[in-house]
Amino acid sequence: MSVGGGPGASGAADPAVGLRAVLALRRLAERVEAEQVALARDQGWSWQQIADVLGMTRQSVHAKYAGAP
Repeated sequence: MSVGGGPGASGAADPAVGLRAVLALRRLAERVEAEQVALARDQGWSWQQIADVLGMTRQSVHAKYAGAP
């Protein structure tokens, strides 16, 4: 986090640019997470194993991804 009003880690002095970058990263992270959860399930991982690696509860991982294609 930047202190003193500088551009911060993103290098963007315009908050709109920085916030769009945050949104893009969040969407990418969600996509990668979903792909990796699907891969883990395809390889026989339990919901608990996936949850442990992601630092989530088994219930929250299952609720988020059980119906995903």
